[in-house]
Amino acid sequence: MTTAFADFVAEQTARNDIQLNITKWCFMLCDALEGNYVATSRKLHVRAMEKGQDVEWHQKCIDAIDSGNFVIDRIFRIESGRKYHKIIMSDGDGSHRSVHAFVDRKTGEVYKSASWKTPAKGVRYDLRLIKDREWLLENADWSGSYLYIR
Repeated sequence: MTTAFADFVAEQTARNDIQLNITKWCFMLCDALEGNYVATSRKLHVRAMEKGQDVEWHQKCIDAIDSGNFVIDRIFRIESGRKYHKIIMSDGDGSHRSVHAFVDRKTGEVYKSASWKTPAKGVRYDLRLIKDREWLLENADWSGSYLYIR
């Protein structure tokens, strides 16, 4: 069976749109992870204040978080490879980096990392599925516990 050139072009355009959406969703995941880190930091400062530990310093940190002047010391970035987007977590100065997750560039499947270069076996989520994507963006935590098999 032969495919007309017009059909091929239409299919290629659809594949390109999917890949662009997957990249956009990866950036959204990075934003969600950073937001979760800030929220978790705030909770930890509140908990420390409730225990009476260095109340003034923790209050300054909470005020900085609430005013938007909080310096995030965990940054999530994307490095794209041939097959996967690597979501990389690094500290503020970039001296320590680790792979948080892998996302297949063509299918949008999310994997937990097994090492710096390879994902763990087993798809955890699929960004193309609205239900998976919404759950992931709501519940993703900066430490990666959502990537363990449920």
